[in-house]
Amino acid sequence: MTGTPSEFSRFLSMAVVLVTVAMLVLGILTYGWSTEVDNRFWHNIADRAHGPMTFRFILQPVMAFIAALPDGLNEARQGRSMFSWTRRGFPALKRGKLQQALQSLARVVLLGITMDVIYQMRVSDRFYPVEALVMALLLAVIPYFIFRPLIEIAGRWWFRRAKAELRHKGEV
Repeated sequence: MTGTPSEFSRFLSMAVVLVTVAMLVLGILTYGWSTEVDNRFWHNIADRAHGPMTFRFILQPVMAFIAALPDGLNEARQGRSMFSWTRRGFPALKRGKLQQALQSLARVVLLGITMDVIYQMRVSDRFYPVEALVMALLLAVIPYFIFRPLIEIAGRWWFRRAKAELRHKGEV
């Protein structure tokens, strides 16, 4: 993301955080946590790879890649790394990087949660909020944090190569 995020982008990222917390609390209050719930949870998560709506196992990681692409290229262009805050310990930089990631992921996470709600209603006629969050984490958030550093590395290589070619031609 370049520049200042829009008001809508900030609103959407805050909405995702609030929805996530509300779903987590709702899921725990509604179903609690027991051995039976734990077994059902993992069985249901594993079953999602089969049956209806398996296209989301491709769609959501692709969406995470698309969200990571401009962020990773922007960081590479500026010569920074998303994870540079872990080495330096600057709280403001850390907060900014995490907010940027959240704003990029907000739509993808909402898409993932919506797709899982549709899946759950279609398959089991029940809604398990924590399962929807786990699926969004597995299919969107984790791929984003895998793709973004890879895009930064590829972008740094690409920009260095382009700069070297311009120098070689005498244009810089």
